[in-house]
Amino acid sequence: MKDRIHKTKDLLGGYLCVIPSAVVTQALAAAGPDWLVIDQEHAPIGMENLHAMIAATAGTACSPWVRVVKGDEACVKPALDAGAEGIMFPLVRTAAEAAECVALTRYPPHGRRGWAPFIAHSRWGVELHDYLPKRGSETVCGLLIETKAAVDNIEDICKVEGIDYMIVATFDLSTELGVPGKFDAPILLDAVKHVEQVVLNAGIALGASALTREQAQGNIRRGHRILVYGFDVLMLKQYARQAAEWANS
Repeated sequence: MKDRIHKTKDLLGGYLCVIPSAVVTQALAAAGPDWLVIDQEHAPIGMENLHAMIAATAGTACSPWVRVVKGDEACVKPALDAGAEGIMFPLVRTAAEAAECVALTRYPPHGRRGWAPFIAHSRWGVELHDYLPKRGSETVCGLLIETKAAVDNIEDICKVEGIDYMIVATFDLSTELGVPGKFDAPILLDAVKHVEQVVLNAGIALGASALTREQAQGNIRRGHRILVYGFDVLMLKQYARQAAEWANS
């Protein structure tokens, strides 16, 4: 996945998984997305379910990422050692915090990830002692830009080496800017435009929500390559409501 982010211009789309179910994750992974984010920040997903959900992506081309609660070793290390290929870091505000995120996803001497891929090596089909040389540099590090501080510091954040992609998270960003859910508010649009310009000029892959065809195509026109198609639980709810409408129409 890291090569596809950096060495191609591919559009890479995926979903966020908040349902703590390996069955749901497996079904989504088999449907063909490039990545899935297993969400430990906002979903009731513990370690046993996390490992099962990561394992459920095996046999597909889907890359398993984990959104951790925060950029902390206690959150990141278990996810990587369970076999995650990527970590999505929320609420990054400064270049120093971004550098810490990168360090948590890399082994020494380039970072400070501890060595213990006792479970992770099986997910990637390598022997235990081959995990570091064959998989150790493949971890994807992504940042969510969702605070005013991140917008203000975006130039310095983009100078940090090792960031693979950034996603503009407009739900949190609109809330912090005082216009929660008002995605057409000028203050939010100006912030997003500034982030887009700086991130793209830095050559970092950029993403955002692409919940509709129109939103996806608009993002692509503005240079986005990471497309967030939706949340599993909201998709389930949407189709359940749709089915009810069919019956009552």
